[in-house]
Amino acid sequence: MNIIIGLVVTFGCILGGYMAMGGYVSVLMQPWELVIIGGAAFGGFLVANPMKTIKDSGTALWEAFRFAVPKERDYLDTLSVLYGLMRDLRSKSRNEIEAHIDNPEESSIFQTAPSVLKNKDLTAFICDYVRLIIIGNARPHEIESLMDEEINTIEHDKLKSYHAIVTVSDACPAIGIIAAVLGVIKAMGAIDQSPEILGALIGAALVGTFLGIFLSYSVLGPIAAQIKLVRDKQNRLYVIVKQTLLAYMNGSVPQVALEHGRKTISSYERPSIDAVEQEMMTPGSGGGEKAA
Repeated sequence: MNIIIGLVVTFGCILGGYMAMGGYVSVLMQPWELVIIGGAAFGGFLVANPMKTIKDSGTALWEAFRFAVPKERDYLDTLSVLYGLMRDLRSKSRNEIEAHIDNPEESSIFQTAPSVLKNKDLTAFICDYVRLIIIGNARPHEIESLMDEEINTIEHDKLKSYHAIVTVSDACPAIGIIAAVLGVIKAMGAIDQSPEILGALIGAALVGTFLGIFLSYSVLGPIAAQIKLVRDKQNRLYVIVKQTLLAYMNGSVPQVALEHGRKTISSYERPSIDAVEQEMMTPGSGGGEKAA
């Protein structure tokens, strides 16, 4: 929603200011200039990126427009799953724990946290490291190093679409100059025409420069920044899992280990201690908002 409001304000102020200065909007209507800039930018985007990144860029754009960041319910679900697994690690046999992590879709612990089950990558991340804890041979600092490496890899993969769109954004001003040069070439071909016709052709050419700069700094750049914000917040869930499990491996009881994870959440998004305690007593019905 913020993206839509921001774009409306941007377009409104630019076009409104231009019209207030006496400019004619019809002069800006140069569809072929937009075809040149948009086509060249999109073509370069296709050349520079593998198909997986191209597809993920569409997903990232949709997430940015929806502002699909974890909500309080998502944080509580993640903490609830971790608490259930840590509690069972202390009181149940290895076979019983393995039943949860080998088939999380049928696990009573994971079923109380639908937002975690929906996130296949996060579910796999949790199960993999609980499995390492069960094995019992790995030391906490070794697990921490491995987690850091995997989280960095996940972050790198998740931000590929961001970097791809930023590259296109950075290229747009130069592509706009290309469109403008082509327009000037067209104008020079009509140098024998009247000043009115020649002026219109030169004005149309300059629109290319305007469009390239406008798309870069007022559209693609801000959208890319929103993609990074959303993806960074999504990756925070992995940090919660890391800090919670490491605290447990270092001897903390499950309730204290959860606090290690809770403290990694931004203060204005962090569930209260009471909400987390309620979640531990009745998983899936804690004080947070319901998942969308």
